[in-house]
Amino acid sequence: MKYFVKTPGWLQWLYPNCIWQMPTNAKTIYLSFDDGPHPEATPFVLDQLKIFNAKATFFCIGKNVVNYSTVYKQILAAGHAVGNHTHNHLNGWKTNEYDYYKNVEVAKCYIASNLFRPPYGKATKRQLKVLSASPYGITPVMWTVLSGDFDTSITAENCLQNVIRYTNNGTIVVFHDSAKALDKLKYALPKMLSYFSERGYSFDKIAVSSKNE
Repeated sequence: MKYFVKTPGWLQWLYPNCIWQMPTNAKTIYLSFDDGPHPEATPFVLDQLKIFNAKATFFCIGKNVVNYSTVYKQILAAGHAVGNHTHNHLNGWKTNEYDYYKNVEVAKCYIASNLFRPPYGKATKRQLKVLSASPYGITPVMWTVLSGDFDTSITAENCLQNVIRYTNNGTIVVFHDSAKALDKLKYALPKMLSYFSERGYSFDKIAVSSKNE
C-alpha cells in the first residue's frame, strides 16, 4: 500500500484550494477522524478526547450517520466539529461527476457542515472546484499527516510513530473511527494524546468560514 505519511509540498501546490494545514504558530494540533460514526470506535475516540480535554473534527459518511444517528449526536453534543465524507465513501477518481456531486449532496442532508474531505483524498480538481462553489459552498480539507491506522501492513507502534515524527504546530492529523482501524486506534490515540499533551500542545477542531457567507 503506497501513500504519503506526510503530505509533500508539491501535492499541496497542485491543490491550493484545499486546506492541508491550519495557519497557526500556536502549539495546536488538529485531529481528524474519517469514516464514522461507528458504534464501537467513535465512543472510544470520544472518551479519549474527553480525558485530554481535546476537540477534533469527524469527517462522517452519510450512511453511517443514518445508521448510527445516536453516536453522531454524541459527537455534536461533545462539542466536536463534523464534515462531509460523501454518503457512500465514493472515490472521486472512479465516479462520474453527476453521481459524485449527488452523493455529497445526499450526505449534506444529514451532516450540517461546510467542511468536506474526499474519501481516499481522491477527487479531481474540477470536482473540488464545483463543490467549493455555489450551491454547495463547501471547503475541501485534506491533511498534513496520515497515521496509517488503515494500513494492515504496519504495526500500531508504527502508526503512533508516524504521527509523533511529523506532527507540530497546525498539523492536521488523520485517524479513522472505523472497525478496520480500531485495534491500531486503541493503541496509538491515547499514547499520541498523552505525548503531545505532556509537551504543552492542545487539540482543536477545524473551523473555516462558509463559502456562502
